[in-house]
Amino acid sequence: MISGDVPMHLVIQARTGFLTTAEPAIPTYAPIANVFTLTARQMELVDLGSAPMPTQNRGRPQFQDFVEKALAVTAKDWDISVWISYNAVKDDQTGELDRKVRGAGSNFQRHISQQCFSALNAGDASTLFGLGYDGLTMFNANHVDKGAAYTTVQNNVNALTLNLTNFTTVRTAMRKILDDQGQPADLNYDLLVVSPDLEAAAFNITSNREDATTANRAANPWAGITKYIVSPKLDATAWFLVASSEPVKPIIIAMREPPSLQSAWFDPNAPDGGRYYFKFYARYNHFYGDWRLAAMGNT
Repeated sequence: MISGDVPMHLVIQARTGFLTTAEPAIPTYAPIANVFTLTARQMELVDLGSAPMPTQNRGRPQFQDFVEKALAVTAKDWDISVWISYNAVKDDQTGELDRKVRGAGSNFQRHISQQCFSALNAGDASTLFGLGYDGLTMFNANHVDKGAAYTTVQNNVNALTLNLTNFTTVRTAMRKILDDQGQPADLNYDLLVVSPDLEAAAFNITSNREDATTANRAANPWAGITKYIVSPKLDATAWFLVASSEPVKPIIIAMREPPSLQSAWFDPNAPDGGRYYFKFYARYNHFYGDWRLAAMGNT
């Protein structure tokens, strides 16, 4: 709803000023999250598991089944409302509305990104972002795909201090993870996600060619093949290993409506000559994808 009391140039300014900053070229969440566009308020995302491996032909077909994976997702409503006074519109030449609108646009994208890292941080519990497609928390010691050919439980949760030895332990274990057919998933765990408290440790693991924990200049095999990113949304001791180069990501952003100007109206009874109000609105939510794509090193 756009009130006729709001000058069209302000509406246009709100829309364009908002949109020009609403989405960065490469979102900060890109290495850990995919955006999935919802066509309804609630949807069930369905995917098939890994394809079966070849079997020796014995004169007749040996049919093997796919595993169906399903996750129900529902968008949440989010909004930001800002105002500017009538007198400010008439008198101000410094672009106050533009600044407020651009701030709203940036904060929507910051919120989407922060929710991604918050979901990663909270993945060993179900209270904030729910469960994964297998009915378990994202980081769990008992993962198994229902109806899979391979039904031995697998683990992607740890409680280890971040250092080169423990990083190697977690990475080695994740490289041995099997798909639902019992075959090596063979994922490239190339991203370390850490809290600001662990940034120096992450740098030494991913960038220092030598093992910073030894005095004999031992080589660091992970330098140059692993990246790291820092998020203040993580707990101080939390760190995660992510297969960021895969086409799918461990976090799903279910987007029903991207952020946009929903309504604008004028309140003539407000102070300073009245106020023009602008409400920006979006519908999205965050969920967990395939647990094999990430491991919790520590909470």
